[in-house]
Amino acid sequence: MKKIIIGISGASGVIYGVRLLEKLRQADGVETHLVMSPTVAMNLKYETDWSLSDVRALADVHYKVTDVAAAIASGSFKTDGMVVAACSMKTLSGIVHSYADNLLMRAADVCLKDRRRLILMPRETPLHAGHCKLMYEASLLGAIIAPPMPAMYVRPQTVDDIIDHSVGRILDLLDIDCDFIKRWDGGGDA
Repeated sequence: MKKIIIGISGASGVIYGVRLLEKLRQADGVETHLVMSPTVAMNLKYETDWSLSDVRALADVHYKVTDVAAAIASGSFKTDGMVVAACSMKTLSGIVHSYADNLLMRAADVCLKDRRRLILMPRETPLHAGHCKLMYEASLLGAIIAPPMPAMYVRPQTVDDIIDHSVGRILDLLDIDCDFIKRWDGGGDA
């Protein structure tokens, strides 16, 4: 059984974390552990039709962001990695600087210190040099930086197509099979 931590921070783009939970719920042999920052409730209201309780129900286990004594706060609780989707610049900064004052940042810090996969989906544009430096430093620490960027070769018809493709790429990074994304096949004759 794979154990995957899903962190959702206060950045716009909470739907990426929600869709990831939906897809992981359908995957065989995956247990999800969810932690969300307080501003997720606000972003859910503005950006989706999801309620906080409905998102929590998608996870096998969910934690309060203030519970720094939770299982996922310790390296002795073995996981197969963590995804922060979407990742705010504040959360990215906290992760890079080991400022683990909440469970989301502590769980990410544990993944880095124990050399477990940490995938960050930063959601900000445009980026200034400080944002770029933080992503660079996170990468040096071992994080995988995977901003949600649409692949136009899939010819997306809906916003869901764009979201699903980005989520499928994250599942690839976690070595979890997904059959719902269109893959590049070399393009044929151009």
